[in-house]
Amino acid sequence: MEALKTYTQEKTLAERVNEILAAEKMNKQELAMKLNISRSMISQYLNGKYNSNPETIEARLKEFVAAYENGTADIMAVPDTMINSNVQPAKLGVTGGVKPKIQYFESTDYVQTIGLCTSCQKEVGIGIVVARSGYGKTHALRKYATMPRVVYIEGNENMNCKDIVRRIEGKIGMQRSYGSIDERTERIIEFFNINQGYLIIMDEADKLINKYTQKKIELLRNISDGAKVGLVLAGEPVLESLLKQYDARFANRMDFYYKLRGLSEEEVRDYLEGYDVEEGAMTEFLSRARNTQTGCFRLLDRTLNNVIRILKDSGQSTITTKVISQASSRRSLTKPNTRLSLVE
Repeated sequence: MEALKTYTQEKTLAERVNEILAAEKMNKQELAMKLNISRSMISQYLNGKYNSNPETIEARLKEFVAAYENGTADIMAVPDTMINSNVQPAKLGVTGGVKPKIQYFESTDYVQTIGLCTSCQKEVGIGIVVARSGYGKTHALRKYATMPRVVYIEGNENMNCKDIVRRIEGKIGMQRSYGSIDERTERIIEFFNINQGYLIIMDEADKLINKYTQKKIELLRNISDGAKVGLVLAGEPVLESLLKQYDARFANRMDFYYKLRGLSEEEVRDYLEGYDVEEGAMTEFLSRARNTQTGCFRLLDRTLNNVIRILKDSGQSTITTKVISQASSRRSLTKPNTRLSLVE
């Protein structure tokens, strides 16, 4: 009789890591901190939804699995890079027992916005980012603006061409010059051609365009035409139609485009991972983040800021609908001498 052949299906790396987390009662936040990788990347990879190059994260996960199976590492140890950091695991002595909020949550919108800026800077391209207020556009752009050779300017209705020129000069360290707008613009173009690798981010760019004047957006187009510099225009969704209406040439030259979509349900749950959230409270969080009329990242972030404060003040650890209601009351939102940390 022919011998029976037995087959064993080898587990994937993600499956093995999930098994270890379950066995050790370890959450993804703690694993992310141990490996010094963002929790969002860990969560996406373990859920089979990581679309970027996985080489780096897989290399660290393989080391983690090998160390666990060989018994050569303390599975709950926090890496040296986290010592004295502002970010700490929920179970490692956080004041009041409340996990601190994630400062930069790497949602799909955040990653795509950062990616667009990176592409525009590296490839000297022009990009447009649009989003409803509160979706996290400005939050991501300001984070990218901490990178070298990035000029970030936030537009407003009262800004004129001279204001834009002056702010660019200041951001690149150019001594304030005199002369006409055209002359100063030429000096800026010359600077960017000599010092290549820069990116200009004009946030709230929709506020620079109206039926009475297009000169401000034309100024940015002239700089982009003459200089080897990347450019990102960001604003409300109306920005795209305004560009097409008042500067079609500029609109047709866009190399990259991204419209923020808002948080998915999975991303909301990832954002709240590590907190003890009752199901009713989770439903309320999801509504505040994803409601098609009023939901956005900013509202979720604002609510969580106040929830954390209430938990610390009351000594509680579980987020209930009552706690969220308290966090939303006028009294909790207007504590004297307290500025809320909002996400734009």
